[in-house]
Amino acid sequence: MVKVRGLKTAFGPHVVHDGLDLDVKRGEILGVVGGSGTGKSVLLKAIIGLLKPEAGTIEINGQDRAAMTDEEDRLSRRDWGVLFQDGALFSSLTVGQNIQVPLREHFHMSHSLMKDLALSKLQMAGLSLDTAAKFPSDLSGGMRKRAALARSLALDPDLLFLDEPTAGLDPIGAAAFDELVQELSRSLGLTVFLVTHDLDTLVRVCDRIAVLGDKKILINAPLKEVMAYDHPWVQEYFHGPRARAAGAQD
Repeated sequence: MVKVRGLKTAFGPHVVHDGLDLDVKRGEILGVVGGSGTGKSVLLKAIIGLLKPEAGTIEINGQDRAAMTDEEDRLSRRDWGVLFQDGALFSSLTVGQNIQVPLREHFHMSHSLMKDLALSKLQMAGLSLDTAAKFPSDLSGGMRKRAALARSLALDPDLLFLDEPTAGLDPIGAAAFDELVQELSRSLGLTVFLVTHDLDTLVRVCDRIAVLGDKKILINAPLKEVMAYDHPWVQEYFHGPRARAAGAQD
């Protein structure tokens, strides 16, 4: 579904990634993890086109992002949804109007149809229908995450990008969100690219884990193989005190 080869990203003289390769398989939930400053969110932004790489190629569904015309790029964006770390909801719009934004951007449809579609996405995200009339400021952190997830699902995407989806949630809310993502992936056949620092999320829902380090992907494999990988950060992360608390050692 996603193929990255030889990716280099940089901010001036500071190189974040250099020669990075990554594959995301269709239908899987891929967790992307790494230490602070390894460029997890930068990688996501490069893949979706918010950041222009210095070098390398990025393909989504077999299409080279750099070779697309503007129209091809616009059409390709219908195939994926994005949930940013802070939700990125428009504060001046209601939740329902927020969910309708992608529909307005890509399609010409009646107001009543957009409203019905927005309500259906709210239900998919586990929110009540009356949430549509509320503003983001009226919602709890967990509800805002779900509202942002509903918006990311507005175009019925094949691919979902999630940037730290459980950040700021309490353990119960984070676990519920993990279960929702897993259920949606299975029922809708979604491919999920999930950036996280939450070890519980990696253990619960991810089919494979890609570990960022040394400006590259150190390993991209199922949890058991990643835990056995001989690298200082990987060993500390997956076998340290927090790992035991999360049950990754089981």
